[in-house]
Amino acid sequence: MPAADLDKLDYEILRRLQDDSRTIAETIGAEVGLSAAAVQRRIKRLRHAGVISREVAVIDPPSVGVHMTFIVMVEMERERLEVLEAFRKQVLADSAVQQCYYVTGSADFILVVQCRDMGEFEAFTRRMFFDNGEVRHFTTSVAMDRVKVGLTVPLNGG
Repeated sequence: MPAADLDKLDYEILRRLQDDSRTIAETIGAEVGLSAAAVQRRIKRLRHAGVISREVAVIDPPSVGVHMTFIVMVEMERERLEVLEAFRKQVLADSAVQQCYYVTGSADFILVVQCRDMGEFEAFTRRMFFDNGEVRHFTTSVAMDRVKVGLTVPLNGG
């Protein structure tokens, strides 16, 4: 759904759902001036159009024993389409990778990786980088503190 097809009420609904996806349609409707049924129809349309791609529980990593976050810059040996696609598939299949960006600059990819400890990260580097002959180089930074983590999209439209 193109952004032009979203109206002010769609943006208001999306803002509320980004903050808490469990907010009921009655509450959203009261806040934006729509009936609960109208809110539900709009949410259904936004889901169907792919504007709302997923609704998930956000888990606090330390609460489940995941204490380390790593930012990894990866440089591939060759920037051929099949090499990039194979790496993308490898990244998508690994649950330690929380985010992956194909970027410009000295690195080809930037990964955000979460592991329980340094031993788990070392195992990750072996399977992801050392066992992959197409990875030329990788550089890792260890996050000292989670200052801000979010998946909300700035919704300035509407």
